[in-house]
Amino acid sequence: GGYFAWTKLYLAPMEEEAQNQMFMAEHYFEKDSIDKAISGDGQFYGFKDIIEQYGQTSSGNLAHYYLGMCYLQKRQYENAIGELKEYDSNDMMLASIATGAIGDANSELGRNEEAIEQYLKAAGKNKNDFTSPVYLMKAATLFEQTGKYTDAIKIYEQIKTDFPDTREGR
Repeated sequence: GGYFAWTKLYLAPMEEEAQNQMFMAEHYFEKDSIDKAISGDGQFYGFKDIIEQYGQTSSGNLAHYYLGMCYLQKRQYENAIGELKEYDSNDMMLASIATGAIGDANSELGRNEEAIEQYLKAAGKNKNDFTSPVYLMKAATLFEQTGKYTDAIKIYEQIKTDFPDTREGR
């Protein structure tokens, strides 16, 4: 009974309110108004406010993803990694993209081993022709840059075998 009351009487209205608040932050994100997406515009919340006010909702969780991507665009890589790690999703595409973005942030910070690890993890989260070959290619490129040519060749062969119809496979 307590769980039902919590979800139906408390969490459901809070989720709806969070979605309404998040609409403008998403709009600003899509329009590349990153600062407004992060902090709001004085009338509507930004992703930071949504996390603070509605963190226990699914919208609050999704706000971690958006905030991490905002920080990545602003070249605040440590903040991006922190927010993207907070994002917890079963959505196969967004979970893969968030993991790949952690790889991007690590790569920008010169942490090539961590970046490769994240790229391989992202490629394996949801094997598909959209994200997997992209992250495999990023991992192979970093292997090349670090002089690990044998590992790079293995990944290139995997891309060619597993994803022949993609841009990367061709």
